[in-house]
Amino acid sequence: MYKFGLIGYPLSHSMSKIIQEAAFKSVGLEGTYEILETEQEDLVSRIKYLRAYGFQGFNVTIPLKVPITLFLSGVDNVANIAGSANTIKIMPDSSLYGYNTDVYGFVEAIPEDFREEIAGKEVAIIGNGGAARAVAVGLSILKASKIDFYVRNIINASDMVSSLRENFPSIQMNCIQIESLNDLSKYKILVNTTPIGMRSKAMGISPIDEDVVKTMNKDSIIYDIVYNPLKTELIKMAKKHGIPTIQGLDMLIYQGAKAFEIWTGKKPDTLKMKIAALEEMVD
Repeated sequence: MYKFGLIGYPLSHSMSKIIQEAAFKSVGLEGTYEILETEQEDLVSRIKYLRAYGFQGFNVTIPLKVPITLFLSGVDNVANIAGSANTIKIMPDSSLYGYNTDVYGFVEAIPEDFREEIAGKEVAIIGNGGAARAVAVGLSILKASKIDFYVRNIINASDMVSSLRENFPSIQMNCIQIESLNDLSKYKILVNTTPIGMRSKAMGISPIDEDVVKTMNKDSIIYDIVYNPLKTELIKMAKKHGIPTIQGLDMLIYQGAKAFEIWTGKKPDTLKMKIAALEEMVD
């Protein structure tokens, strides 16, 4: 029987247990998935717990996607480039191997025809955490010409941007104070990677003002990786002004399905995973 889990904080909003249980059912496997709230100072003791109690793998979310990399014996190429990991496999010798399935999930949620439109275009990311790194790698793979990171603390973000520049030297990357963001018209896609707008964190708040949102072109996309609630304040404002949107649930499903496949070798039914999440959220 398989045993997986999720670590991070806070986790009361998480749908990971619901979608992973649906994944087990969809392929006929038995297993459990536990939600294990873990603050950064408790990471070492949590890893010991996961090893001691027979877990074969676990997911990692805010704020541990970057700190977890210090405990890994190896990582896949995507996690290496992103400098963050969200999926961990516990090997037979108890060592930890890291993957970044966020990159896959982020890209997979973008409509195929729009992915092609990103090539050669300017894009923007709000935030500079582990999710922002994954999104930047995804947009780099899609050949964006320039990525602007809008952040609260430029000094904290500079190491991340320097690392990404080394891996993608042909793409211009800049760190800009979030307060300077007042016009989105030049961007093909804007991605919120912060937890602002998330249930139990800052629900009902948008990372940017409506006056800024409405400057986005109607042939561009606003993408919020926050998935609970389904319609964040940012998504609501974009829809109000006729701007196409991508909600975070699809990214969650696709990254979760990829993690499940890494752990079990089986491809789960993503539609059944999504239906399970929607049913839970409607209730």
